[in-house]
Amino acid sequence: MTHTTPISPAPHSDPASKASPQSPSTPEPMAVTPRLWALVPCAGNGSRSGAAGPKQYTVLGQKALVLHTLEALAAVDRLAGIQVVVSAGDPFFDTAPQPQGAPVFVADCGGSTRAASVLNGLSALLAQGAQPLDWVLVHDAARCLITPADVNRLIDTCKDDPVGGLLALKLPDTLKQEQGGRVAATLDRSDKWLAQTPQMFHIGALQAAYVAAGDAVTDEASALEFVGQSPRLVDGSAQNFKVTYPQDFALAAAVLAARAGHSL
Repeated sequence: MTHTTPISPAPHSDPASKASPQSPSTPEPMAVTPRLWALVPCAGNGSRSGAAGPKQYTVLGQKALVLHTLEALAAVDRLAGIQVVVSAGDPFFDTAPQPQGAPVFVADCGGSTRAASVLNGLSALLAQGAQPLDWVLVHDAARCLITPADVNRLIDTCKDDPVGGLLALKLPDTLKQEQGGRVAATLDRSDKWLAQTPQMFHIGALQAAYVAAGDAVTDEASALEFVGQSPRLVDGSAQNFKVTYPQDFALAAAVLAARAGHSL
């Protein structure tokens, strides 16, 4: 796969970065229809997964977990390209096969947090020709059960939205509040959603939001919320879960095996 030059983000304390042309209030003019890009942060170590190494490289169904993710994204023909963000010196993609469909680019600029990796990845996208008003769909490498239909539903819903949005799932279970290991309260779940990915926003707006919000935010929607925006919620799928714990690998492998015998 093609490697891009590592790009370092502007420091969060740099006033110039907040007044850049990529700010939501002063976007660069676009002469053409905004393109669609995917960005896959892939620099985590998966400490909760119990895997021997980074969980995104664990083999499921004869290929690494992340390759299932990339194959699904590459099958979305509206994507201009897919930027994968890995840690410096990560050799996995040196020999990984290029999926059919949208081209995959690899940037060796992963940060110490997910937010830092995404921010670096946005800089890499802009450096290789993406524009601030282009859309970027940020997707977790460990959500290997995403389908092209899920991604296209997100695009169709958000492509004309002034902010953008994310796949999410209405909370299906009773929600408890805990105190000292015991139930303290049962919370109303009627307005609660589980955030998923992809999350789709304009590159410039997302970059500026991350610069403002810092490393503490755990997803793109949180960064946009930090600067006062309200992302749109788009119905996701229960199968689009993030492989996080040891038992998740078996469940993901079972779903992939079932899909192998059926067309999506």
